[in-house]
Amino acid sequence: MTHPSRIVVKVGTNVLTAGSDKVHRPTLVSLVQQIAAVRSQGVEIVLVSSGAIAVGRERLNFPARRRDIPLKQMLAAVGQSRLMHLYEQIFELYGITVAQTLLTRGDLADRNRYLNARNTLLACLMHNVLPIVNENDVVAVSEIRVGDNDNLSALVANLVDADLLLILTDIDGLYTADPRRDPSATRIAVVPDITDHIYAIAGGSNIRGTGGMLTKIQAADLATRSGADVVIASGAERDIIARVVAGEAIGTRFPAQATKVESRKRWILAETVRHSRVVVDEGAVRALIKGGKSLLPAGVVAVDGDFARGQTIRIYAADGREIARGMTQYAAADLRRIRGLQSSQIAETLGFDYGPEVVHRDDMVLL
Repeated sequence: MTHPSRIVVKVGTNVLTAGSDKVHRPTLVSLVQQIAAVRSQGVEIVLVSSGAIAVGRERLNFPARRRDIPLKQMLAAVGQSRLMHLYEQIFELYGITVAQTLLTRGDLADRNRYLNARNTLLACLMHNVLPIVNENDVVAVSEIRVGDNDNLSALVANLVDADLLLILTDIDGLYTADPRRDPSATRIAVVPDITDHIYAIAGGSNIRGTGGMLTKIQAADLATRSGADVVIASGAERDIIARVVAGEAIGTRFPAQATKVESRKRWILAETVRHSRVVVDEGAVRALIKGGKSLLPAGVVAVDGDFARGQTIRIYAADGREIARGMTQYAAADLRRIRGLQSSQIAETLGFDYGPEVVHRDDMVLL
């Protein structure tokens, strides 16, 4: 891994609370000290921080077992400003100006809002301001929320064209099994490719946070496809940020799967529907990979998952290889009806058409 010049650091709730029900102030101070030290080396940093709900719960002395969405949104409303105030006070000691940025899935699904968010974050970095990003839990609901700050951090790394995404958690990397349940589990140092097997061993969830190892693998998948290296490591390790930036073999590293892709294709990757699966025949595989063609309905043999028109779907060869991702012109239910048909048959089958292509070549990223 080359020395990064721009990184995204994601810190989870379990790190900030040091496993308790309250934000652990010494941990917060240590995190700020590390960020200040790395920034002094000329590295640009965006911080994605969990913890707003935990801070709100601490302030109101609410029990941890309450998990209904309206209550969590209220706790986030109380905790977000208090968390930012803590960050602002500590960063001020090092002469660092911070900027709060709240995002939802809706901000990133819409092309114009995606670009506005990107421009804001890049402007902060240009003027030596440290952006602190969190999901806008106060307004986010199931239809629009990113779902966890792990995936949000990958979207932010995608937004700002980061070289490295560092996910700090309460475990020192990805293991062959859950080390808290299986004493024979061993840490995986490098994951060269995120396969179905990697997803399978990444089950589990955290008690206080919304993410688990599975969401971290999802985040690594998106970030590496966008051209960033990813490291999952323990936030409790001494000087962890500087050591990772220096290239020390610590935690689990996921090398970038692609060189930096242009802005529109980064946006296409950001909108990937995780459980989508569109299988195409060999003729379509050749047309996409060798011919640089669009995907037509005639080449589609199977459609799995639920997705809407305009979302990014995963495209697979019959042998199980994922070959591309692209923005679909047709929702899953419609695509099931027209799969295998000629493009001229779309209108008579559906009663309408959005064009002859399922995915246009300009809206596709080959893997």
